[in-house]
Amino acid sequence: MTERITARKNPLLQQVRRLLSSSKERQQSGLFVADGTKLLGEAVRWWPGLQTVILSDGVEAEVPEGVRLVRVPEDVMASISPMQTPQGALFICCLPEKNTFTPTPGMLLLDGIQDPGNLGTILRTADALGVTVALLEGCADPYSHKVVRASMGAVFRTPVVQTTWEEVKDKMQQAEIPVAVTALSKRAQDIRNADLSKMAVVIGSEGQGVRQEILDNAQAELIIPMQDHCESLNAAIAAAIVMWQMKK
Repeated sequence: MTERITARKNPLLQQVRRLLSSSKERQQSGLFVADGTKLLGEAVRWWPGLQTVILSDGVEAEVPEGVRLVRVPEDVMASISPMQTPQGALFICCLPEKNTFTPTPGMLLLDGIQDPGNLGTILRTADALGVTVALLEGCADPYSHKVVRASMGAVFRTPVVQTTWEEVKDKMQQAEIPVAVTALSKRAQDIRNADLSKMAVVIGSEGQGVRQEILDNAQAELIIPMQDHCESLNAAIAAAIVMWQMKK
């Protein structure tokens, strides 16, 4: 049965606004919100925790039985949508249970990737190439609507693992998997000459790079060759190059 809401101060719509704006609210409630008809299709296909779908009048989408369906006027959708031009679909999902970190050769570790667009793009690329990714401390919330959108639904298809450097360091040592970092240093090895499929590679934050603590404990340093007058690459581009090399 379809519900209809026309009041902008309706409790459900107020909850949507809080979930869109607050990572703390998402963690406390165990819920997150995403937007768009294409992403809704991905959630319907891949995500068992789809809870509520809100559609603008005139917008059609597949909604499974048992999922709450709400219709709202276009102006009400515009009042809650994070998009300047709403697609007419917002949906609420349950957050997944925490995934256990398992050390794997040929995996990517993200250290402090704070830009939602970069994080979502990395997760999308990793999903396409079949590379396992783990998020260390300081990364953006992978279930913010900006990351979900930039991932083009990859967060629905591939489990997101969040962990700590201490856990990674201990488990990698036990598994005898070397940890390599991307860094600008004289001892860094050209990634074209390294077997990345046997390593775990760390990509550092956009502004600071890899944390010193991780640099000090890494078994190898890697560099992406580029022209001398260029100092660095966008984090998502660097991650894509590393993952491509992992799969060669």
